[in-house]
Amino acid sequence: MRLDVNGNEVFSATGGKTFDPNLPTVVFLHGSGLDHRGFALQTRWFAYHGYSVLAPDLPGHSLSGGDACKSIEESATWLADYLDAASVNSAHLVGHSQGFLTALEFSKSHADRVLSLTAMGTAAAIPVNQALIDTAKESSAKAAHMMVNWGFGPAAHNGRSAVPGMQPIAIGRAIMSRNPLAIDLQACADYVGGAEAVKAIGNIPSCCILADKDKMTPIKSGLKLAESLGVKPIIIQGYGHMLPIEAPKPTLDALRSFISSVKNHNAAA
Repeated sequence: MRLDVNGNEVFSATGGKTFDPNLPTVVFLHGSGLDHRGFALQTRWFAYHGYSVLAPDLPGHSLSGGDACKSIEESATWLADYLDAASVNSAHLVGHSQGFLTALEFSKSHADRVLSLTAMGTAAAIPVNQALIDTAKESSAKAAHMMVNWGFGPAAHNGRSAVPGMQPIAIGRAIMSRNPLAIDLQACADYVGGAEAVKAIGNIPSCCILADKDKMTPIKSGLKLAESLGVKPIIIQGYGHMLPIEAPKPTLDALRSFISSVKNHNAAA
């Protein structure tokens, strides 16, 4: 699906079904340097189980035009424009890593448009080593190589894959090598408003899906986020930062259980 957002064409995966804004919508926001392909299994399941799905390539990433957002605040403003372009009044927001920061900042100002908020492999703040940012400025490919070495858990490094014949480390490296990784990493490093945003979002139903082997956003930071949100975290054992790619089924199981419970709660209310 392609939309015009502020004069730029934005590509969104819809899980293999035509997008219908009249259904409850789940929006998936990718992490630094990634794109819609990180949510392949999750988007397909929701699209075929009563939801409409949008997984955009953020501006300047992969199949989307325009310039990459230089700050989390800018990406949150863009998200509001994107939802308007898709005729979506409210949605379940799912953010992996940097994508969650965008969803969180958006929720601060648009709580009435958020049905639920899911944090995946992330925290309220994501400090980034300056050496990694400098490497990304020199070469996205070099920085991507560093990130996949740290970003994936031991199973992926031992060659295990949820999709036979496909290696998630190679896929992640290829995607990030071609995207504006330095801009994304700098936006994460500069964002200091997460803690205040958590306080401001009110009673939005929230979920934290974390990985015990996450070296990029250590689990202690994710646990602090879960505590701030007042939720019990879901911890997926044996996996790293790239949860939706390296552990797609456990991630989906956690996500669908949470979002389905929000749907049922809303129906009961």
